[in-house]
Amino acid sequence: MFERFTKDARGVVQGAVACAGREGAQTVGAGHLLLALLDQEGSRGSFALAALGGDDWRESVRRDLGEARRRAGLTRADADALAGLGIDVEEIIARVEEAHGVGAVAGDTRDGRWWSGQRPRFSREAKDVLEKSLRMALARRDRHIGDEHLLLALTVLPGVPAEVLADHGVTHASVTGVLYGGGEAKAG
Repeated sequence: MFERFTKDARGVVQGAVACAGREGAQTVGAGHLLLALLDQEGSRGSFALAALGGDDWRESVRRDLGEARRRAGLTRADADALAGLGIDVEEIIARVEEAHGVGAVAGDTRDGRWWSGQRPRFSREAKDVLEKSLRMALARRDRHIGDEHLLLALTVLPGVPAEVLADHGVTHASVTGVLYGGGEAKAG
């Protein structure tokens, strides 16, 4: 499938691998794909992000992704559901970090052990994004998978990236509107 990716889409995937390495993450996740998309310049995906949110909100998206990573990838909806059962996710994270250090819940290694010449593993959610981007490209009858297809996939698959993007007004409808027309697409 990777041979069908445009140069920009390959850049996002490679950027996600690098981002995971910098974080000391054991796997490349969908959040890493979003972080790499935020770093893209001059591509269709970066055009859509700039049109919807500009540059000011990118740091806010990064912070929100980092906070979700600290929660071991739980969405706010997941944390709220657990709170309804009497489980305080923030309290659990605080206790684990007190005992084992900041980032312990997220599984940060920061020592690069997995990175030394080994091929990184992609999480199930990252694989789902890649597969969904292929389906979206095929549905539009596009010959290649671009970074815009990765962005569209991130907006429709459940999880932290979609939640964070939606919080910043970047939804499937707004991205589609910017990329393909069909009405006003504004971020809030």
